[in-house]
Amino acid sequence: MDRNLVAMLYVNRANLLHKMNLLVECLRDCNRALQISPSYAKAWYRRGKVNASLGNNEDAAQDLTIAKNMESSLGGKRQIESELKIILDQSKRTSNRMAEHNEENLRTMEEPLQMITKCVTTPDKGRGMASICDIPQASLVHTEEPYAVIISKHCRESHCHYCLNRLPADAIPCASCSIPLYCSHHCGVQAGGQMFKNYPTKHIINESLSSDLEEYIGKITLGNKFYPVMENIFEHKHECQGVHWPIILPSDIALAGRAVVKSIEQRRASAGSNLIETLEFCHNYTQVSPESKLESHIFSIVLLYCLQSTYSSELPINGASISKIVVLISQIRVNSMAVVRIKSNDYESSDQIGKVVTRGSALTSNVEQIRVGQAIYRTGSLFNHSCQPNVHAYFLSRTLMIRTTEPVLSDSPLELSYGPQVGQWDCKDRLKLLEDGYSFHCQCSGCSEVTISDLLINAFRCVDRKCPGIVLDSSVVICETQKLERFLGDPKGRSMESHLQVGNISSDPFSSMGSLAFEENCRTLNVKPGYCLKCGSCCDLESSHSSVDEAWIYIRRLQDAIVSTKISRAILLDASRSLGQLRSILHAYNKGIAEAEDNLAQAFCLVGDLQLARDHCKASIEILEKLYGHNHIVIGYELVKLSSVQLSLGDCDAVESINRLDTIFKCYYGSHTDVMFQFLQPLRKDGHKLVQ
Repeated sequence: MDRNLVAMLYVNRANLLHKMNLLVECLRDCNRALQISPSYAKAWYRRGKVNASLGNNEDAAQDLTIAKNMESSLGGKRQIESELKIILDQSKRTSNRMAEHNEENLRTMEEPLQMITKCVTTPDKGRGMASICDIPQASLVHTEEPYAVIISKHCRESHCHYCLNRLPADAIPCASCSIPLYCSHHCGVQAGGQMFKNYPTKHIINESLSSDLEEYIGKITLGNKFYPVMENIFEHKHECQGVHWPIILPSDIALAGRAVVKSIEQRRASAGSNLIETLEFCHNYTQVSPESKLESHIFSIVLLYCLQSTYSSELPINGASISKIVVLISQIRVNSMAVVRIKSNDYESSDQIGKVVTRGSALTSNVEQIRVGQAIYRTGSLFNHSCQPNVHAYFLSRTLMIRTTEPVLSDSPLELSYGPQVGQWDCKDRLKLLEDGYSFHCQCSGCSEVTISDLLINAFRCVDRKCPGIVLDSSVVICETQKLERFLGDPKGRSMESHLQVGNISSDPFSSMGSLAFEENCRTLNVKPGYCLKCGSCCDLESSHSSVDEAWIYIRRLQDAIVSTKISRAILLDASRSLGQLRSILHAYNKGIAEAEDNLAQAFCLVGDLQLARDHCKASIEILEKLYGHNHIVIGYELVKLSSVQLSLGDCDAVESINRLDTIFKCYYGSHTDVMFQFLQPLRKDGHKLVQ
């Protein structure tokens, strides 16, 4: 492509970005145009205009002076002169230079990382990670760059293909194939090694310019001096042939291709190591279905053909190569990690950051994690799973961070969650997901011991309205009874009290009475579906399920109305009546009630009834605290909604909510909290204003 045409396209986009008030993005596009064509007068003119908008008056004056010098038409020179006079006449020439986007800024608050973990082997779980010494809560115990990473297909147009952060408006395509998009020159070079060569500035600088302006032009047009190191293995280079196979193939297959390429390049550099054994991962090939095995073999052959153009000598298409790729695919499917980002719809755009919360604009959408990529972390994959984890994994760019969420004693296992945790799903559903996805039967404390959360999450209430007992469905009874049977057959001789995690439900008499009754019944395995665990009253589960399904019809209508933001009074009334129906059938701490309460909180917030929104939000949080615990990250997400509603109402309790969510987030994210949740600082400021 003609370089002048590329420069013109950058300037055209800069003009549009300037009109959209995306000033930093506009400035970057001007710089890119000038690095390709340093004598482009329109690029210098647009750069001067955007610098003036940013308050960088000194730079704006120099940009317009250069534009005037390089402009050939008399009319153009006069227009630039008038613009320049306005800037020069301004009384104050302050520089409020805004820093250009740089992923390294995410690491401005680096924490010291000490060697406090070790790899151990246990009979139940095989290899895993454990603590060398006592580790305090919120300690950063592991950081790691990925061995290989691939962007999720649904994020290809919205996130950078290298760092996986959200793309700015001035995204940069690959200079060679234009398929992947990057947020910066730095990411593009790291991924594929392609870059434009700048024209020497001495050939384009007008002799009438001062030496200071010549130096200024050189500083802008030479641009970023970053060049990849020779040892860098470019993850996109083997895909950069104008071929779309990384887009068409499933993400885990494309990731396998990148892992193979990295292994080959490392082998070339070190003159050793086997292609697959370098990863040293376990796999589940022998445990998957014949259909899944056939699929892996087909994708292995397809991937080998795709890699032939660059690695035909290292990867001959034969039985040995196919077998190695099949094993690698199986390894990736059980060892790769989902790279996630925090998302909140109300604070998704930058113009929402720092916006003062007003009545009707409170945050009610979910703060959630979205999957933006899939990656292999050689050490990170050694952390075993628990449904009640003591460490939390998150990502800065593509760097894995693992932090303790509770104090950990020396030689204790460090375990994170591979999926739903206790409080999110019940035990039987967690076990099925882990068996289907990872081919192992979870034996963590949450799945081997009876927890109050698993009893309450889908429980029904007793037909006797004065009885606080729990009524369990047959599927829950089967799962929990199996735990007890395994415990009674365990020769280790632990006490029944240690096996039942039902005494930690707080001092609430409503729930503790039910838990004590369950504990008494457990000692004789006298647990029957449909019967109250406290008083023994019988509940018609079939009729209860039917009534619950009917109530949820109106709750789902409300959910659809929330999405469309068209909420009628009739829909609200029907949903409110349905909530009452659910409360008459389900146990007070059933998670379905929490979901319904949350939906009504969102709906009332959207229609402007913030007091009812606050009440429903509090009710939802009260239930979730019983299921997850008071300091779980999910409670922090819910407190974001509550505090925003409280701020809108001028409720001073918002300060307590903000302080509490701040404490929870810092436990899970430490010094990176403000980087992960950019809305926290304006939220704190609004809370501070409330009590002044």
